[in-house]
Amino acid sequence: MSLRLRSGFRRSAALTAGLMLAGSAFGVTEERYSVVAAGEVVGSLVATQTASEVKVVYQVSNNGRGPRLVEQLTLEDGVPIRWSIDGNTAFGGEVRERFAWRRGEAIWESQADRGRAAAPAPKLYVANDASPWSYGVYARALLRAPDQRLELVPSGTMKLEKLDEVTIGGTKVIAYALTGSSLTPEIVLLDPAGRLFARLDSLSSVLVRAGHESESAALLALGRKVQLEQLERLQSRVAHRFDIPIRIRNVRVFDARAERLTEPVSVIVYRNRIASVRPEGAGGAVAADEVVIDGEGGTVLPGLHDMHSHNSGWTGVFYLAAGVTTVRDLGNDNTELLDLTRRIDAGTVAGPRIVRSGLIEGRSPFSARIGVISEGLSTALESVRWYADHGYRAIKIYNSLSPEWVAPITAEAHRLGLRVSGHVPAFMTPDRAIVEGYDEINHINQLVLGWVLEPHEDTRTPLRLTALGERAHRLDLGSERVRTTLDLFKRHGTALDTTVVTLERLMVSRAGQVSEGDAPYLAHMPIGYQRYRMRSFVSFKSQAEDETYVKSFQRLLDAIRMLHAEGIRLLPGTDDGTGFTVHRELELYARAGIPNAKVLRIATLGCAEYLGLDQQFGSIEPGKVADFALLDGDPVRDISAVRRVRLVMKDGVVYFPSELHAAVGVRPFTSAPALSSGTMSHR
Repeated sequence: MSLRLRSGFRRSAALTAGLMLAGSAFGVTEERYSVVAAGEVVGSLVATQTASEVKVVYQVSNNGRGPRLVEQLTLEDGVPIRWSIDGNTAFGGEVRERFAWRRGEAIWESQADRGRAAAPAPKLYVANDASPWSYGVYARALLRAPDQRLELVPSGTMKLEKLDEVTIGGTKVIAYALTGSSLTPEIVLLDPAGRLFARLDSLSSVLVRAGHESESAALLALGRKVQLEQLERLQSRVAHRFDIPIRIRNVRVFDARAERLTEPVSVIVYRNRIASVRPEGAGGAVAADEVVIDGEGGTVLPGLHDMHSHNSGWTGVFYLAAGVTTVRDLGNDNTELLDLTRRIDAGTVAGPRIVRSGLIEGRSPFSARIGVISEGLSTALESVRWYADHGYRAIKIYNSLSPEWVAPITAEAHRLGLRVSGHVPAFMTPDRAIVEGYDEINHINQLVLGWVLEPHEDTRTPLRLTALGERAHRLDLGSERVRTTLDLFKRHGTALDTTVVTLERLMVSRAGQVSEGDAPYLAHMPIGYQRYRMRSFVSFKSQAEDETYVKSFQRLLDAIRMLHAEGIRLLPGTDDGTGFTVHRELELYARAGIPNAKVLRIATLGCAEYLGLDQQFGSIEPGKVADFALLDGDPVRDISAVRRVRLVMKDGVVYFPSELHAAVGVRPFTSAPALSSGTMSHR
C-alpha cells in the first residue's frame, strides 16, 4: 500500500523538467511547479517574473474539485505593494482579492474583509486566497527581518524558524516553519538563492518545483520528521501523568445510560481507570496521597467522539482540547495513519484514540488521491484484505468506485468482520448501496442527493453541493421515495454519519461574515484562520439563490429530526480536525429538535456502542478507562456548554485545554481548574 509513481506522473514530470527558465532577452524568469497528491500530479503553478512584476497561474483538480487562480504582484524589496487574485476556490466560490500600499497606507479587500491601515513603509500582507507561491514571498521577507519576525496586514505577527538543511534530488534546500497566521506551522523549502522549492500542504500533498515530482515522497518524509519533533516536544509539556489517585471533586456526572446529570459527586481515577464515583462528602477525608482537582460545580462528561475525521499529528491537539477522546478516521495516507496511531497509543504525541477505516476509491478523472485507488475489482478486494490484516475496523467506499463492485467488496469485508460505509458512488442510489451491503452512509448530503438527483447526474463534481443547495428545500420528506429509503435503513440496521456541520459550512458560510457556528470561537484564532473562515464556498447569482441555500440547509436539519424520530442511528462527525466543529455538530442536532440529553448520549455512549467499545468507554463507571472532559456548565440545559472544556482526561493522562490552545497560538477559552494537593509527575 505504499505510494507508487504512475506512468502518467512520470510523463508529466518529463514534460515539465527544467523548470527554472531564465535568461531570456527580456529578463523574464519563469518558475514551474507541480502539485503532487499521493504520488500523482493533480495540479500546476507557473510564476512568471519580469523585474518587480510577477504573474502566477495556479490550478488543481483533485476529488472532482480544486482552486483556479491568477495572481498579479508588484514587489518592492521583495514585499508586495500591489497584489490582485482572481479566480475561484475549490468548490467554485468567486475570488476577487485586492491589496495595495501607497502613500503610507495599506488597503485591502478580500472575501473575508476589507480595510485600511497606516503603514509608513510597505507592510507584509497575508492574502486570504493566494496560491502556495505566496509562502515563498513570506519566507523571503521574513529572512530579511530582525529576528525573522514581521507584523502583518491585516493584523498579527508571522515568524520564521529554520528547521533543517537537506538535499532533495541533488538540490540543497533549507526547510523553514512559518508560524503565527495559521492554525499549524506552514513548512516551506527554499533553495540557496531564496527561491521557493516546495511547500508541504499536508503530509499527503506537496507543491514542488517541476522536474522534482519524484522527490515528493522524500519531501513528505521530511515533513513527517519535522512535525513529529514538534509534537513530541509539545507532548512533553502538556501531558500530565500521575502515579497517585486523582480526585475530581464537586462535580456532576452526565449519566449516559440514564441521560441525566447526577447529584454532586467525586470521581476518583487511579492510573488509567475510573476507580470510583462517590457522592460528594462520602467516604471520609481526602487521602494524603491524592491529587485533588476542584471541579467547582462543573460537569464531567464522557469523552466525545468524532465519527468522521481525517487525522494528522496536529489534529490530535485540537481534538483533546475540545474534549474529544475517540475519533474514527475515514480515509488517510495509510502509512502515515498507522504510524500516527502507534505514536498516540504509545503516548509520545497527543491525540484521541483512533479507530481506522480504510478508503477505497476507483480510477476516474475525479478520483480522490487518498487511501487506495483501485484499478479493478481484484485490486479493490486485495485492499479489503490488506485493511483487515492491518487492524482496520471498516472500509469506506468512495465516489469513483464502480457500482458493480460494491456487492463483492461488501461481501468480502463482511466475511473478514469489517463494516462497510461510504459515499454513494456516482450513478448509484443510497437504496441500492444499502441493499448491496452498506452498514452506514457517510454524510447526510450523500443520502439526500439520492432523493433530489436524476439518475444521469454525476456526484463526483461540485454538483454534490450545488444540487443540494438548489433543490433540497423542495424535498417532501413524507414522499414515497423518502419512505422507501427509511424502510431500507430500518430493515438493514443501516446508520448515517451525518457531518451536518460541514454542510452548514458549505451552504451557509458567506463572504465577509462570521457564521453562527464559528462565532463562539473564531476571535480566539490566528488571523489567517479567522479570514479563511469568513468566506463563501458558492458564488450566488442573486439574493433569492442565497436564501434558497439557507432553506435547503434547514431541510437537512428537518431530515435529521425525522431520521432520529424513525429510530435510525445517527453518528456525529465533522470531516474537520479542529474539534470546534464537533461542538457545532452537537448544537445542530439540538437545533434539529433532538433533546440535549439524547444528543449527549449519542456523542458518548452511543458512538462507543456502535464501535463495539462500550465495555471500556462511553460512560463514567468504575472500572472503565478514564476518558472524559470537565465542563464549565450544564450541557443538559445548554448544549453549548460542551464548548467550555477546562480539563480533559484521556487514558488517565490529564490535559488542560488552556495549555493546549496556548501552545498552538489560540487564545484560551477557559482556565485550568485548581489543584489543591498532590504533585504532578511527568513520566
